[in-house]
Amino acid sequence: MATPKKATTRKPNPALMKPVQPDDALAAIVGSTPLPRSQMTKKLWEYIKKHKLQDEKKKTLINADDALKVVFGGKKQVSMFEMTKLVSGHVK
Repeated sequence: MATPKKATTRKPNPALMKPVQPDDALAAIVGSTPLPRSQMTKKLWEYIKKHKLQDEKKKTLINADDALKVVFGGKKQVSMFEMTKLVSGHVK
């Protein structure tokens, strides 16, 4: 007879929970205090939604305002996947 498996609780990835320091360009959007990546992403999305920067037709695209353009390396529009990659270049 098989023994019942214990329910394993999912542990958050410690690397994602470790606070990272945003540089000046990113700090203009998410604040200058060190944050875990999950919180940083959350704040970034709050900013995008508050300023209505998500593309109306294609929701996976983000339109950059002046502050985001600096983070996006001067690009006017990026996909949400590209955004994640570009944002990681702005944390220490």
